[in-house]
Amino acid sequence: MVNRMSFVDTRHGTLNSYQFSNGNTLPYAGVPFGMNYIVPQTDDQSTIFFNPTFPVFQGFRLTHQPSPWMGDFCSIVMTPITGQPNGVPLDALRSSYHRETAVFKPNRVSLTSQQYQLNTTIVPTKRAGQIVIKQKNNQSLGLVLSSDQAMTVERGLSPHHLLVTIKQPVRDGASTLTFYIQYVFDAPVSLLSYQEDTWQSVDTATTGPVWVQIANEQNEATISFGTSFISAKQASYNLDQEVGQLTLNDLAEKSQAEWNELLGKIEVSDRNQQKVQAFNHYLYRLFLFPMTFYEESKEGEPIHWDMYNERVSPGVYFTNNGFWDTFRTVYPLFSLIIPERYQEMMSGYLHVYREVGHLPKWLSPDERGVMPGTLINGVIADAAVKGILTEDMMTEYLQAMIQDATILAEDTKFGRAGVEDMLTYGYVTTAHRENVNQTVDNTYSDFAIMKVAQFLGKSEIAKTYRQRAFQYQHLFDPKTGFLRGKDEMGSWREQFIPEDWGFDYTEGSAWQNAFGFYHDVAGYMELIGGREAFLAQLITLANEAPIFGIGNYGMEIHEMSELSVANMGQVGISNQPSFHLPYLYTYVGRPDYTQHVVKQLCTHLFSTDVDGFPGDEDNGSMSGWYVFSQLGFYPVTPGTGEYVLGIPQFDEVTIHLPNNKTFTVETINNYPQYSFVDQVTLNQTDYRRLFITHEQLMQGGQMTVRLSLLPRTRTYSNDQLPYSLTTDTDIETKR
Repeated sequence: MVNRMSFVDTRHGTLNSYQFSNGNTLPYAGVPFGMNYIVPQTDDQSTIFFNPTFPVFQGFRLTHQPSPWMGDFCSIVMTPITGQPNGVPLDALRSSYHRETAVFKPNRVSLTSQQYQLNTTIVPTKRAGQIVIKQKNNQSLGLVLSSDQAMTVERGLSPHHLLVTIKQPVRDGASTLTFYIQYVFDAPVSLLSYQEDTWQSVDTATTGPVWVQIANEQNEATISFGTSFISAKQASYNLDQEVGQLTLNDLAEKSQAEWNELLGKIEVSDRNQQKVQAFNHYLYRLFLFPMTFYEESKEGEPIHWDMYNERVSPGVYFTNNGFWDTFRTVYPLFSLIIPERYQEMMSGYLHVYREVGHLPKWLSPDERGVMPGTLINGVIADAAVKGILTEDMMTEYLQAMIQDATILAEDTKFGRAGVEDMLTYGYVTTAHRENVNQTVDNTYSDFAIMKVAQFLGKSEIAKTYRQRAFQYQHLFDPKTGFLRGKDEMGSWREQFIPEDWGFDYTEGSAWQNAFGFYHDVAGYMELIGGREAFLAQLITLANEAPIFGIGNYGMEIHEMSELSVANMGQVGISNQPSFHLPYLYTYVGRPDYTQHVVKQLCTHLFSTDVDGFPGDEDNGSMSGWYVFSQLGFYPVTPGTGEYVLGIPQFDEVTIHLPNNKTFTVETINNYPQYSFVDQVTLNQTDYRRLFITHEQLMQGGQMTVRLSLLPRTRTYSNDQLPYSLTTDTDIETKR
């Protein structure tokens, strides 16, 4: 079996700053969808705490951070040392390491600290892990533990055991999340705490940082650890279940098998091996989030800590996910290759609704309430139309979606912004920030409600939300041809400049954000004057200089810089609202424009290096865009069960479907200079539609795509174009 994991260097996309993002990723080591990850830390003064070009590190961070913009929670830094630590600041413990020989793989991290001449390898499991420290100098071994949250370290059941407890404020300080770590050393340990400028011995418990002295006469130490968000006993149980008597190599082989199973779901082959390796880098990113936040009881039942009711509750639970980002690509990809995990995640999000009273928007670990809309609705609708949700799940989700669409939440963190505006005016007014994005995201969510209602046979609800799904049209300004901000009196915001960022738009200008009518491209075409007028606007979008106005941001933010540097017109693929823009040309019967733009973006803005992304990767969402675009189809509108055809970029692709079938894509004339699709056949039959359905993919089969140097002129009938609500006259049940 091919070890696909060996192709992956987790430092991909990790060269970042607050001023410019090349992914804003971290080199996570763990297992797919783990509860913890391990990252070498190079900077404790920033949430961007790893720099791949900086050959000095401070220790190994057990992290739960999904994004530098969200920050970390319940983290701990473990710094192996020899001799006595030099003070307590982490920077005083730092050591250089050789980046070329360090191992940064999905299942493990291993590097040698030059100051201490220690080689440390860590292999995490889902909720536990093992550390092996090796030295050459036969000096006393130690481990310094520190955290940026309140940390207590105390002796455990024997001289070999330690219990670390970390307290993390959640819910804006309304409650506290407790993280437990049980350490088991292969030799007795003693504790020292830094007090009054000296390290002093501690008999029982102390607050951090702590110097753990390991009484090991050998040049090697093995440390196993188990973690829990539930209790110290549960942490011990997780340690026993996941590590037990296994060695470091045993654990590494086990997690390697987990990674290879997922990375092998999509096999690609190409004469350019660098492209193949790059593909595995992006696939790896897709299997990190959401993170597991549940554990298993001794009876084998899933349990989790309910942060809102402060108790242990039954059921699965997941966190560290922003649906504004991930609904677009991550979950549609899960629906193809891991639908059973998708269903488990959806079961977990129902527990959020039951405990909080609202569907999640951005969990980390509790609801953070950032970004517009309630775009988990798109995830729900996509799962519904693809047969991933049970009827009971759909019924409960429909209730939850309607609640957030009709009732203003008491806490603005939850639900939709501008609910009352939507009900009164049909749009979110300029009294709310980012109101255009709020409006288009709300109307897409109403479309999602319509789809779920159809599946449940609730025709009246479906009709109501079908009407609401057109309400984005209230913000269309025929004078400028854009969706614009409008106040409660129906007046447009003054001084409209399409390139100005902010105000009515989220992290972009009108060029990136006024096209969020994923579910009704044909409806927008009618507003702007037809296909030719819309095509002219899209051509301008691509050919316009990548300029920007700082708008109400007051300064150049990193997304502006990334748009400018990419130099791909106003197609700001560096941020999620632009993901579908290259595929809109296909809706006007110009798939050749889509093919050319997509290939240019994939070729010039992505790489396998530390600067491998054109912007924030965001929980697998940008990796998902790249993966779909390389395969040759893209889910513009989750909830329709359709994928818009683009241009495949591998000689051959094999998708291993969960029903033991395969779907293959063979590309003929797959040369760099061939940027257009000349012919498509599906199962040896000429295929003229510009989209393919999820049902067709799941049946298995073979698509053959012939590329050409120049495109042919073709015309397409309406039934060959991708889905739009305006042209969908069948509003009855879809079951």
